[in-house]
Amino acid sequence: MKPLWLPASTSGSVVATLLLLLFSCTTFTSTEAYDALDPTANITIKWDVITWTGDGYIAVVTMYNFQQYRHIQAPGWTLGWTWAKREVIWNMLGGQTTEQGDCSRFKGSIPHCCKKDPTVVDLLPGAPYNQQVANCCKGGVLNAWAQDPETAVASFQLIVGSAGTTNKTVRVPKNFTLRVPGPGYTCGPAKIVRPTKFSTNDKRRTTQAMMTWNVTCTYSQFLAQKTPTCCVSLSSFYNNTIVNCPTCTCGCQNKTEPGSCVDPKSPHLASVVSPPSRALNPPLVQCTSHMCPIRVHWHVKLQYKEYWRIKITVTNFNYRMNYSQWNLVVQHPNFDNVTQVFSFNYKPLTPYEGLRLCMGFADDTGMLWGVKFYNDLLVSAGAVGNVQSELLFRKDKSSFTFDKGWAFPRRIYFNGDNCVMPPPDAYPWLPNASSTLVLSLLSSLTRILASFLVLSFTC
Repeated sequence: MKPLWLPASTSGSVVATLLLLLFSCTTFTSTEAYDALDPTANITIKWDVITWTGDGYIAVVTMYNFQQYRHIQAPGWTLGWTWAKREVIWNMLGGQTTEQGDCSRFKGSIPHCCKKDPTVVDLLPGAPYNQQVANCCKGGVLNAWAQDPETAVASFQLIVGSAGTTNKTVRVPKNFTLRVPGPGYTCGPAKIVRPTKFSTNDKRRTTQAMMTWNVTCTYSQFLAQKTPTCCVSLSSFYNNTIVNCPTCTCGCQNKTEPGSCVDPKSPHLASVVSPPSRALNPPLVQCTSHMCPIRVHWHVKLQYKEYWRIKITVTNFNYRMNYSQWNLVVQHPNFDNVTQVFSFNYKPLTPYEGLRLCMGFADDTGMLWGVKFYNDLLVSAGAVGNVQSELLFRKDKSSFTFDKGWAFPRRIYFNGDNCVMPPPDAYPWLPNASSTLVLSLLSSLTRILASFLVLSFTC
């Protein structure tokens, strides 16, 4: 058996999380959706009552994606809630409800929506100018905060009727839901907070909302899907072994159902595979041993006197999905010495900023994503369904080694989902590691045989 290697996440992020609980250098709020690499991740929905009307109010609803590396891609977000009374939506800008509901009790002017539990979606790009508001009309797409904070915000305006017209008579909505478009997010109750303040363009005057409440939504990968969505494979220049993703990582090939996956060598491939859709369709993946839609391959490529180099390849095995604005989050102890990233954007992540400052924790986590108009779109499975880049690290003489799998990542996330790593004892090892192991086993075996012979002659 190969000597077991404990991932640095055991001694890094886990220990750091425990220290966060024990020390007061920094604080966080523990939730069921807590992410060790993004402790404060959430989507905050802010509801600002801007002005009163004859039977209600005008409000601007703004969504902030405060998640560092989890974004919402097409077909986009869907926001729902339940009215506390018999409110209706007279009109909307920057968004629309998916159903009007029963408005038969109204004569003359008909509301935009009369449902007790409306569902709102973003308008598509190119919506008429007189239907737009700031930060709207992106088809529900929200970028990750670390990737592009300017496009991590969405807004819409609504005129609410049959509601209160003062701070004391207005009732906040209940049962907020956020779908993207599938499950995964859990929203807490609306909480009334201090009214938001707004500055004029010349910064010489400040106004404020009549009333403001916030809703916080957090993500859980366990709620989003029952099986993993990505896996990691490994290789190196110093070992011919290619460690594939674990078998049946995301499912197993169903021999009794030929349509469960697609053979890329099939002569009828074009007839089976439809063009990639933005709708919520189950993935149609290429037949592989792991059956994952996404595979991330980490190859230790070269080493120099003072540097070492790796290559990352992300392959899409899903015939039904193009991944726009994709990103990777990688945890490795040498990310505090990244020298060059060749064809991806890179940003260090510091999930334990307080501990890093007060206890000297290293920056071991980095975020990678595509260059706009070059490789920011990971297209569906096929000849061009991959993106790749190389990273150059400076060696830290106090810690650098190729021994015991140190050169491989501790964990990898794709689009915010944790990818399944191979077991540590399967990692490619240095050639001398195996010879040392064989010698150790032979030495142990020799001692056992010698002891056995001594006992035999004694008897």
